[in-house]
Amino acid sequence: MPIHVAITRRVRPGSEAMFQEALRQFFRESFAHGGVLGATMIVPSPGSDTREFGILRTFADEKERDAFYASPLFKAWEAKCEPLTESGSWTLRPLHGLEAWFRSPDGPPPKWKMALATLAGVFPVATILTLTLGPVLAGLPFLLRGAVFNACMVVLLTWVVMPLVTRVLRPWLHPRKKKFP
Repeated sequence: MPIHVAITRRVRPGSEAMFQEALRQFFRESFAHGGVLGATMIVPSPGSDTREFGILRTFADEKERDAFYASPLFKAWEAKCEPLTESGSWTLRPLHGLEAWFRSPDGPPPKWKMALATLAGVFPVATILTLTLGPVLAGLPFLLRGAVFNACMVVLLTWVVMPLVTRVLRPWLHPRKKKFP
């Protein structure tokens, strides 16, 4: 069963650009580890006051996750980013289900918001796939047709649609708390 984790780090003031470039390089290199199934880089929104960066990463299983975080590649990353980040500012936490798409420093939004955002992603993708793939797959056996359709749906939702939906809906999903004087 795939394992999803989020690692976040708070960057020292003034080190954001150097850290982001180092993170990009590490992000690319990390796919050389065989157990990494996918990853999404999270950077602060332009104009935000947060200095928290992160990676959502998917591993084939717990064994692959543990091997990755014990690897020379990860240890070298730790040494490289240590001077760029606040000490003790990084966290690693497992993600379950929808929470992987809706990560935020303030925690996930309410479940009803996650459900509506997911519907906003699933409905158009399912409709488009039904119209485009449906006729192409019509001659296949039911289980094979379902497997191909659902594989396309999962790929599109995971790497294209849900990252876009959560970015567009971020102000609604994670409203900023009003500050009173």
